[in-house]
Amino acid sequence: MKISQDVEKAHKIALEARENSHSPYSKFAVGAALKVREAKLAIGGCNVENASFGGTVCAERVAVLSAVATHGKIHPEFLIIVTAEKKATVPCAFCLQVLAEFCPDDMPVYLANQKSILKSYRFKDFLPHPFRAFKADKK
Repeated sequence: MKISQDVEKAHKIALEARENSHSPYSKFAVGAALKVREAKLAIGGCNVENASFGGTVCAERVAVLSAVATHGKIHPEFLIIVTAEKKATVPCAFCLQVLAEFCPDDMPVYLANQKSILKSYRFKDFLPHPFRAFKADKK
């Protein structure tokens, strides 16, 4: 699979974010990086668990929320998710619903581990019929 320099940079950002994971309960550290048109570099996120499990936030959502907090209206270009697993790990349903609020159906989603990018999908491959109050930007 041919990977652009932007995706390679985002992989490094997601790896660095994963190092900050607060995952004492699951021991499942995740890093993510969301590239938005409004930023030169991808915005990183890591999973942050809480003793009140409902307070836990996944890495993908942290990246999206950080992008919105920093830039307001965002135009996502791609997302990369990094775990330590040998096989590609897909986003959870909660994350997919949050992503549906901001991401176009054809947005690339890269699944990776610490060594390499394992798979590439489009957002619609994970959630072909998203619930949206409005249509996410196409550009």
